[in-house]
Amino acid sequence: MADAGGDPSSGGSSGGKVVSLKDQGNDFFKSGNYLKAAALYTQAIKLEPDNPTLYSNRAAAFLHLVKLSKALADAEMTITLNPQWEKGYFRKGCALEAMERFDDAIAAFQVALQHNPQNMEISKKIKRLTQLARENKRVLEVQNIHSSVNMTKFLEPLKPEFSAAFPIEGVWKDIFSFLVEVMDSAIKGWHETGRVDPRVNFLLDKQKSQTDKYAPVVNIDKAFESPDTHSSCFSFLRQYAEDSFSRAACVIAPKSIMSYPQVWKGQGSRKWKLGQNDGFFVQFESPLLRKLWFVPSSTEGSQTLCRNPEVLDISAHEVLPRIFKESNQDV
Repeated sequence: MADAGGDPSSGGSSGGKVVSLKDQGNDFFKSGNYLKAAALYTQAIKLEPDNPTLYSNRAAAFLHLVKLSKALADAEMTITLNPQWEKGYFRKGCALEAMERFDDAIAAFQVALQHNPQNMEISKKIKRLTQLARENKRVLEVQNIHSSVNMTKFLEPLKPEFSAAFPIEGVWKDIFSFLVEVMDSAIKGWHETGRVDPRVNFLLDKQKSQTDKYAPVVNIDKAFESPDTHSSCFSFLRQYAEDSFSRAACVIAPKSIMSYPQVWKGQGSRKWKLGQNDGFFVQFESPLLRKLWFVPSSTEGSQTLCRNPEVLDISAHEVLPRIFKESNQDV
């Protein structure tokens, strides 16, 4: 809040009128009338423009009025007039905090603490803002990492293949967008949590699918517990795709829940060329086109990072057998 007392170096030379205006301003400040308080501090400053306490008090009022640039300017003036007084740095830190300039705010509070090491309020602010700055940095890094893996750009070369497989322009574009969205969502989830749920996303037919009966996502978390559950899951999914009139499907499966996809074919890991990297598989399924990628992941510090997807030979590494019956049916 505003200071009831004066700056320790200012003495009593301000004159009775300035003191009266400052005290009136403090009363309005305490009652929550920050606009009136700021106006009274301004009147006092006109009479005594070199009094740092008046600028400090007006900075506090401006802060409550969310006039952040003015609050910061008054804090800077407080520091200029009395660089040894921690209050100016404190006001500066509060203004910068409100502006969400957390690193700058921490720096200002640290200077304030140097001038008054016993001030617990300043210490608490530094601790809280340091944590907040760290969390904000993490969010920004995750956003930057996610934006760096651009699925639309990565999958762009496949557009001719999709348009050839699905001659109706609206159909292939819908299917291509579906694939991009599923992969984008999986990568975003991995960046934010370090995991993805094993699932199959289905692109339901808007005209034919009974959406009250068939959901666009089916969980397959038990599919890789044994060859038997794997076989049962595949059979269920193939029937589900047919009954729901799905146009396409996209399998998402974390590598951690399986040895290697070829384990179901008895091939072991000898064909796996991507090392021990963690990550997840994305298997695209449709009646006319099948694709498979592995999205590798690594941990750097506290960050879980996805790399660009690696194209795999689906005949050697398929996560699930063909879900759609191979045909020339209208998709």
